[in-house]
Amino acid sequence: METFRCFGSGDPLYEAYHDTEWGVPPSSSPDERELFERMSLEAFQSGLAWITILRKREGFRAAFAGFDPAAVAAFDDGDVARLMSDAGIVRNRAKVDATIANARALLALHENGERLADVFEAHRPPARAARLSRLDQIPASTPESAALATMLKKRGFRFVGATTAYAAMQALGYVDDHVQGCISAR
Repeated sequence: METFRCFGSGDPLYEAYHDTEWGVPPSSSPDERELFERMSLEAFQSGLAWITILRKREGFRAAFAGFDPAAVAAFDDGDVARLMSDAGIVRNRAKVDATIANARALLALHENGERLADVFEAHRPPARAARLSRLDQIPASTPESAALATMLKKRGFRFVGATTAYAAMQALGYVDDHVQGCISAR
């Protein structure tokens, strides 16, 4: 069987993301900051090409204090104004506001003794019996991602619909959607 990449071929940044990051299962104790970053970037990606977000990733990290949840939760109107004028990120007010609200929601989760990693893990779908053979067979959302989105919204998270939640589950390796023949299929 010939091997290929599910996506990203032809752009070194996109290839590296596909080969080393997308769909890689989390460690036994995933870093909450990393989960917050990846969830935030998935929200910013909504309606855009992922490569756009990848190319601006370092800009996002600089603008959002390395995605330190405590730092982002403390952002105020001045920070929002700064972010809305920062060409290094996607300047969408709803997504900026959601990222700040999500940092606050994440801190509230922690105050209640919960971890975002555990929330994602609790919504991990069962493994498929067989790897899908084509990209167009990959769902945009699943019952598990819809349940994850609902739970996150109840806890104050924003911009986390079922599709964005599923994209985060894919990116974070809670589901492996590399298709048959992909060089990263495990």
